[in-house]
Amino acid sequence: MTSAFDNLAGPGKPLRAEPPDAKEFAGLQRSGLARLKDANQPALAVESRFDLAYNAAHALCLAALRWHGYRSGNRFIVFQLLPHTLGLGPEVWRVLSKGHDIRNLGEYEGDMNVDERIVADLITACQKVDNKLGALPPIEPT
Repeated sequence: MTSAFDNLAGPGKPLRAEPPDAKEFAGLQRSGLARLKDANQPALAVESRFDLAYNAAHALCLAALRWHGYRSGNRFIVFQLLPHTLGLGPEVWRVLSKGHDIRNLGEYEGDMNVDERIVADLITACQKVDNKLGALPPIEPT
């Protein structure tokens, strides 16, 4: 049976197979958790907290993809693959997808329309990702 990863990997596709690397995984997880901690600082501007929460989500979701032995050429796909990387459903990846859309509007069109609600939702989604990520077995050294 072909996996979702196999269907998306190969020439001209958004994923490429690459052996997991424990050091890279740990670095992505550490980076995501540091950003998540900072996103919880109410003294920061809501836009800064949004950036921190979104980038925390991306780092943590990318760590999950790397754990499975794939690298993405597309930022968004790490969120779409959450059902396959960590068994998380639409209540998580839809929030992260919305965050991605908001991030793109801000980055490419200057329309950074964020509020406390989306920041709180991103933080909650990140915490769910982190919980699942922490339950993964260690990557075996190659």
